[in-house]
Amino acid sequence: MQRRWAAPLALIAVTGSGLLLAPPAQAGQAACPRVSVGPGWYGDNQARLQELIDRYGSCHPYRHGRTRPVAVFDWDNTVVKNDVGDATMFWLLRNGKIRQPAGGDWSTTSRHLTPAAARALAAACGPLARPGAPLPTGTPQGAACADEVNAVYGTAATRTGAAAFAGWDRRTTEPSYAWLPQLMQGWTAREVRGFAAAARKENLAAPVGAVQQVGSGTATGWVRYYDQQKDLVKSLQKAGFDVWISSASPQPVVEVWAAGAGIGADHVIGIRNTTTKGGKFTSHLQGCGSVADGADTMITYIDGKRCWINKEVYGVRGAAAEKVRPAASRQVFAAGDSDTDISFLRDATALRLVINRNKNELMCRAYDDSDGKWIVNPMFIEPKKQKSSPYPCATTGYVDHDGTPGPVRRDDTSIVPDQQDRVFPN
Repeated sequence: MQRRWAAPLALIAVTGSGLLLAPPAQAGQAACPRVSVGPGWYGDNQARLQELIDRYGSCHPYRHGRTRPVAVFDWDNTVVKNDVGDATMFWLLRNGKIRQPAGGDWSTTSRHLTPAAARALAAACGPLARPGAPLPTGTPQGAACADEVNAVYGTAATRTGAAAFAGWDRRTTEPSYAWLPQLMQGWTAREVRGFAAAARKENLAAPVGAVQQVGSGTATGWVRYYDQQKDLVKSLQKAGFDVWISSASPQPVVEVWAAGAGIGADHVIGIRNTTTKGGKFTSHLQGCGSVADGADTMITYIDGKRCWINKEVYGVRGAAAEKVRPAASRQVFAAGDSDTDISFLRDATALRLVINRNKNELMCRAYDDSDGKWIVNPMFIEPKKQKSSPYPCATTGYVDHDGTPGPVRRDDTSIVPDQQDRVFPN
């Protein structure tokens, strides 16, 4: 991996324009905690993160509009390697925890499910259980059902290739992500946390690269925390930052995993189901901003992440939560790995950490770095090699609300030129 020289962090902090002396601790103040896990950080990224802590942490008197500066991390492939939502889905299928929908009508599980997908699911799963009962997807007789569910979830298509979802806003929801919590209908949050804990135990115990049997096929069977990110979270917390997770995995699932990184359930924002009076999940989702509960169209996804952060972190209600807030009312730091994280990363006022997974819009904006606040790091485990072709920033790097591709634009509407992949392991 190519690395640039970095001076001792105890002496300096690095900015986009040069080197600055780190602010000394004031009388009576504790020294700033150090970002101590060095291996895996690219170039001067560790120093840039240390500068953030030194400037905004409790070791320095500066405050940016809030008593505590806010830091927000995406979860899957940002704090951990692989996807905890996927890990939970595979566990549910292997252990027969997905219920036959009411009346056997799979269209009730998602407003965006196509008739073709509903028919395919009914054909594969309908004869296996009565409505409301768990489907035996972990048994040989339930393998075809497991395969159909897994195909719709993982590829957004049926096993025969028919589109599984239609008619959604590409900037506020992703129906296949939303479908996982919707398939948890009939269970309570406590029960789902139990499922997630069992999946977590299995995936952490499995060796790196392990696969597991799901239906008649195999799927990824392991997850790992990134030590560098756990260390960064700990350092930010010690420095007085208010650290949150915003994830497009189900709320109770991320709660279980986030505890392993020292983040409490009250600082997790995942996809949230509506519930019955008895506390059981329904197939509908909580709303945000101008979107009412049960509309199922504003999850923690791109612009939806902005809305949910404004709602849960800053207490903004109604349509105002969907808007970009004044700089003093936004997170100072954000970290993400995917186009799903674009909006809340752009909202961060001081520094934005991108884990490079070759996602078009995200890497266009990160490499363009128009305001000097973006830093890019390879994945800490199994990093991707350099992308051979440029990111299509000037033509199709952006996907609009209706799915139409177009150029990536800066805040001043100028077009970001195509970008070469520049941060990768040798």
